[in-house]
Amino acid sequence: MKKIGLMSDTHSYLHPQIFKYFEEVDEIWHAGDIGHVGLADQLEAFKPFRAVYGNIDGADIRIRYPETLRFNLEGVEVLMTHIGGYPGKYAPGIREQLKKQPPKLFICGHSHILKVMPDPALQLLHMNPGACGQQGWHKVKTLLRFQLNAGRIENLEVIELP
Repeated sequence: MKKIGLMSDTHSYLHPQIFKYFEEVDEIWHAGDIGHVGLADQLEAFKPFRAVYGNIDGADIRIRYPETLRFNLEGVEVLMTHIGGYPGKYAPGIREQLKKQPPKLFICGHSHILKVMPDPALQLLHMNPGACGQQGWHKVKTLLRFQLNAGRIENLEVIELP
């Protein structure tokens, strides 16, 4: 079993309570728009870290992290990208990849809208953790925490930062 902390759209702002909420996780995942490489350095120093770059990220982040990341952890195939859309309205850049080889868990950011929903057509779970940075139109900063356990996605928690 692995405990995961999921975030997106920090836009160079690292809320200090992230370290408290992610204290018990095994890995931190970032779905893009990191903003500043120093922020990624802090998260990497804290916990094992996986990330993709977003549309606002510069070359320093783009050379460190891919646009799309596919991996398997605890029997769950994960596909993560920044601009992904939603079930039924996937972004053109990822739509064919999802249809050709759907993962069990599809993660994206970009919209600043927290959304977790199944896609029955592709038999996957879609997660967008919303945004936890200060830039953007969102009013509440959000994170997700969940567990991967023997092929299952369990114990999902939504965290609202003050």
